[in-house]
Amino acid sequence: MTMTARNTVCLWYNHNAEEAARFYADTFPDSSVVAVHYAPGDYPSGQKGNVLTVEFTVLGIPCLGLNGGPGMIHNESFSFQIATQDQAETDRYWHAIISNGGQESMCGWCKDKWGISWQITPVALTKAYTSPDRKAAKRAFDAMMTMKKIDIATIEAAFRG
Repeated sequence: MTMTARNTVCLWYNHNAEEAARFYADTFPDSSVVAVHYAPGDYPSGQKGNVLTVEFTVLGIPCLGLNGGPGMIHNESFSFQIATQDQAETDRYWHAIISNGGQESMCGWCKDKWGISWQITPVALTKAYTSPDRKAAKRAFDAMMTMKKIDIATIEAAFRG
């Protein structure tokens, strides 16, 4: 294994960890496919020579994609939360995930075609709902609760009242 991180996020895929890792590397900065490892022998969901694991990074976070077969599926209890700086960046990531077979959800959440959940979260949203002005924070929070992809201008307008 070529990774030196002491803690690595391991994500279970049916058989397409390499495809997912390459999509993430193409979509997010500071992301790459580090290594692809092939099975040295047959295993329950694959054969010798199949891609077994893929080492990759997503925005600098080391990950390992394991082609473990259909026995496990992803759910929302794990997600990548991506802090975006502006609407253009928010839109770019959201649309990349959705247009590649993903699904929209509520409050800035979406799911990629491999079942991994993503929170595309503008910094402006986090600042608004964590503000010490709790009335303004609630207005911004209430506005967020009506959205799928976050609209920063609407959040800021709600915060101002």
